[in-house]
Amino acid sequence: MCSRSTPERAIILSESTGKSAAAEILELRAGLLARAREFFAGRGIIEVETPLLSRGVVVDRHLDPPVCRYSPGADGAGETLYLQTSPEAAMKRLLAAGMGAIYQVAHAFREGERGRLHNPEFTIIEWYRPGLDHHELMDEVGALVSLLLPEVSRDGGWEKLSYRQLFRDRLGLDPIECGVGELGGAAEKLGIEIEGEFDWNDRDAWLDLLLSTRLQDDLGTERPVFIYDYPASQAALARLCPAEPRLAERFELFIGGVELCNGYHELLDAAEQRGRFEEANEQRQGDGKQPLALDERLLEALEAGLPECSGVALGFDRVVMLACGADSIDEVLALPFEEV
Repeated sequence: MCSRSTPERAIILSESTGKSAAAEILELRAGLLARAREFFAGRGIIEVETPLLSRGVVVDRHLDPPVCRYSPGADGAGETLYLQTSPEAAMKRLLAAGMGAIYQVAHAFREGERGRLHNPEFTIIEWYRPGLDHHELMDEVGALVSLLLPEVSRDGGWEKLSYRQLFRDRLGLDPIECGVGELGGAAEKLGIEIEGEFDWNDRDAWLDLLLSTRLQDDLGTERPVFIYDYPASQAALARLCPAEPRLAERFELFIGGVELCNGYHELLDAAEQRGRFEEANEQRQGDGKQPLALDERLLEALEAGLPECSGVALGFDRVVMLACGADSIDEVLALPFEEV
């Protein structure tokens, strides 16, 4: 679907640059970013900048923020700070203060994520739209990605498919009704081999395994596809569906088997969000990880009142990869992790 050419020019990956991006790709990257900013300006969405460092985080079982040490004096006494896995908490504080529709081009950081599609430091475009639900925000994401990657939506447009229907159609399983035994039996029938540590009693672990090994590679190969309404156990910061509380109003976009974004119809209930953070910390400790400090200022903002809104984070590096046909994220970064 995505080739090594764009309507404007041919992009040739340089073999002489090692792991760093060729000059042509950095030019393409800058052009795509300029187009994105024009897109948001045209819709009246304001660009903001928020700190990368924070005393608390959006706690997630699987996301590990790098830890920093700030020492204001010569005595070495200091405090622990985190590099953010996304600017979500700070941006929601701005929303609660009445900023309205906002976006940010931000660097985000995650421990232990390195590979063809991952760099420990990466670029996302994150934005929030008061008054929109997750389906309306999907439409806006589609409009932006169509602008940045016109070839991918030229024929056939976009597809929307619920998480539940995806499993039903392609695996004959209901991911909401199935128990651990049925999911494990399906994995065995499909010949999926389990390597490393695995929680055999964790439904979400089985669902993630089936999705990543038997479904994801085919998602968005014919046309881009939004998968929406994930299991409530995977809600993170999304609200639950009013008509079916076993589902969460969350979505992801896939193109050519690559996940490009993660979005939510945002949860507004501070007490429920605190409970989810605390549960995630309990899961982290069960996994042998350290608990993380909750972002109390975010929870205070939710208590003060977050407007009805939806938000999404788009992996900009992966967009550039698709635009130029790169095989690795290293090819679209000026300096990947090993060269910093």
